Amino acid sequence: MAFETILYDVEDGIATLTLNRPDKFNAMSPLMQQEIEAALDLSDQDDAVRVLIVTGAGKGFCGGADLSSGADIFNKDKKVEGREGGGARNPDGSFNYSSEVARDGGGKLALRMFNSLKPIIGAINGTGVGVGASMTLPMDIRIGSEKARLGFVYARRGIVFECCSSWFLPRVVGIAKALDLALTGRLLQAEELKDYGLIREITTQENLLPRAREIAREIADNTAPVSIALMRQMAWRSLGWDHPMEGHRWESRGITNRGASPDAKEGVASLLEKRLPEFPGKVSEMPDYFPWWEEPEFS
Repeated sequence: MAFETILYDVEDGIATLTLNRPDKFNAMSPLMQQEIEAALDLSDQDDAVRVLIVTGAGKGFCGGADLSSGADIFNKDKKVEGREGGGARNPDGSFNYSSEVARDGGGKLALRMFNSLKPIIGAINGTGVGVGASMTLPMDIRIGSEKARLGFVYARRGIVFECCSSWFLPRVVGIAKALDLALTGRLLQAEELKDYGLIREITTQENLLPRAREIAREIADNTAPVSIALMRQMAWRSLGWDHPMEGHRWESRGITNRGASPDAKEGVASLLEKRLPEFPGKVSEMPDYFPWWEEPEFS
């Protein structure tokens, strides 16, 4: 599949998605959002892909929304490249908050990442602000170079949380830190990103992708893909559960189902035989109880 704003490559079970508008600091356009979502679809549909790495081309990770369209970039009443305008109003002039036009594009991207069946590693190579920072939150593991910078600058642009960050950011860093970052809109340097738990580790710019691939290789070589897909969803969705019984319920289903699977037999056999496992389970053939939730509709 040909893309205009991103690169998507697969090598030895690891997919790499590169935001590829370096002349504009990889600023997010409607087309880039759509292409990232399409690449996530490709990743999920390909059983050969075990892990997805997301990074940026050039000096920046993602410079936020593409502001080249001018001051109306956030105005749903205006038409900008890749997005129709005028559909967010009712006939009487009031906002139609349930219309498709009223949806936050970054939020649609975050929801697609949230639903990924493959683990996502963020390799943050430079500055990410606005959606460029928010889009890293649904990623499972984040590492950064010494040049990594993130800023949740919504209020500095006269808007509010986007990209589902009002849900993700407090869960990643805690409510106090989330409000500190959002209310000030300040840019965090690499060391502070690590202190806040926004990145796992810091490495050199040259070693960033090799290190991301090393982490991806550890996942790809040692774990069962179906187990990873299930646990990723169990962990994220557990954040909305109101009692540990929910965890017990879905863990019991998982243990029952996977315990009887060839994957479990291979996991034990490979350990006893002191070799790398070769799990036969495929994400394209998920267990009969998956998905166990009903996806809410936008309104």
